[in-house]
Amino acid sequence: MNTAASVLFSDERLVAVAKPAGVSLATSRRDPDGAVCRLIAALDDVERARHDLDPARLLLVHRLDVGTSGVVLLARDAEAHRELVAAFTARRVSKSYLALVWGRPRPPAGRLEQPLGPDRRDRRRMVVDPAGRSARSDYRTLGRARHVTLLRLEPQTGRTHQLRVHLADAGHPIVGDDLYGGPRHRGVKDPGLRRALDPGRPLLHAWRLHLPPGHAVGELIVTAPLPADIGAVLAAAGIPLPEP
Repeated sequence: MNTAASVLFSDERLVAVAKPAGVSLATSRRDPDGAVCRLIAALDDVERARHDLDPARLLLVHRLDVGTSGVVLLARDAEAHRELVAAFTARRVSKSYLALVWGRPRPPAGRLEQPLGPDRRDRRRMVVDPAGRSARSDYRTLGRARHVTLLRLEPQTGRTHQLRVHLADAGHPIVGDDLYGGPRHRGVKDPGLRRALDPGRPLLHAWRLHLPPGHAVGELIVTAPLPADIGAVLAAAGIPLPEP
């Protein structure tokens, strides 16, 4: 699992950080600043100093699951934070993810739009629920191997665990997502590939984020490089790296 974060973009209003898998962005009333502190602590000292990243003066704009890597935005002031949160809430921010999933989705591109709600038997999970909130996820195949497929995903709504639940419900859970998919690598005969397909975390990466023009921080497109663990699995499966 990756342990080092990196700064993707920084100016006087906001900072974009590549979050490594394993860093929790969960917050609580007892520790409201913990997520920012953990994220900044994952950067090396040189980057923290170069970009003047004091956790006490940064505000978290949105979150990723603990096992998900990729782009996270931080605001440097309250006004930028309000505008960015409003843009996310209004779905004006475009987000693209990469995921390695089991099997071959058919058709190779399409939309998943089952409503989602909490799993009443397991508070950690969400489930497809006809009485739940609407959820839409677009997907497109980028590469295929015998056992797995690399997808580009664009969520059109922002439900908890949305991509993970939609893909599992479609029969193509994310590789490494034992909460929703369970271990499937045991059916792979090649020992090296079997080990690669047991990564210890869901292979889901928040790849690209597009802030539109028209607000104080201006237009911005940020791309987080593919983490080493996902790159290694793609190499083992024989799937080319996606174009940046």
